Amino acid sequence: MKSISVKAPSSTANLGPGFDVFGLAMDAFYDEVTLTKTKNGITIVTEDNIPTNPENNTAGLVVKNMIKKFKIKSGIEIKIKKGVPAGFGMGSSAASAAATAVAFDKLFGLKLDGNSLIEFAGYGEKASAGTVHYDNVAASVLGGFVIVKTDPLDVIRIEPPANLRMCVAVPKLDVPKKKTKVSRGVIPKNVKLTDSVLNISNASAIVAGFMKKDPELIGNSIKDVIVEPARQHMIPGYAKVKENALKAGALGVTISGAGPSIIAFSQKSANLKKISLAMSKGFSSANVKCQTIICKPSKGAANKKK
Repeated sequence: MKSISVKAPSSTANLGPGFDVFGLAMDAFYDEVTLTKTKNGITIVTEDNIPTNPENNTAGLVVKNMIKKFKIKSGIEIKIKKGVPAGFGMGSSAASAAATAVAFDKLFGLKLDGNSLIEFAGYGEKASAGTVHYDNVAASVLGGFVIVKTDPLDVIRIEPPANLRMCVAVPKLDVPKKKTKVSRGVIPKNVKLTDSVLNISNASAIVAGFMKKDPELIGNSIKDVIVEPARQHMIPGYAKVKENALKAGALGVTISGAGPSIIAFSQKSANLKKISLAMSKGFSSANVKCQTIICKPSKGAANKKK
């Protein structure tokens, strides 16, 4: 095998109280990565506005680490086709990293397990987030809902309810270059015990909701009193978008990952167009245009069907 293409889905991290622990793959957008064996070196080919120096590129860092770890002798051409908008809280860098790790594994027949693939994909997050964290990459690699246990890394995957739906409002805002780093900088270093208890109780209920296949329990538990209050000032119109979505029938609303996208959780039977429109109107109140996407949980990174 000389070449392989893999598609990986967008994702939402945190789901409110599960900061750096929860991730959910979504079928809103996909990144596609094609790896081809070459004589030597790592080259990046893309028509998208992303770094082509492997040291600064998510996929490049993944390949560099995997080549080193497995003592691979050949070079690699990485062709990247971005579908996940970068910097909007939908795991854009993670989708490229996940697709790359899975493609590399298949190209060289390594037969790595899920945790190993996630660990290698995590290296790529350093390029955009400045730190390695696994919530988005784990969701992109495995699909479905994931819980990230660290030290040692052990990711638990749960199949989401078939009738779970999400409305994502993607505002047309200028996003700072190292947005994830910036948005991590505003999170409080010290947390009140009562706030911690509240977040743990809600996070636990979210897990129970996924186990019981209960969208209502999931949505009603998406309440975060630690990270969301610290970050919401970075998103114009946030309070209004949230209020509107809940009034229109959403079960729970929060910031998608590090933002600025806002995600509403609901179920198939809800009026999802009404929720999306309500979110758009919320952004309009702050003179911000937005794109809305109705989506459902997605499977993980996989070979692109020919």
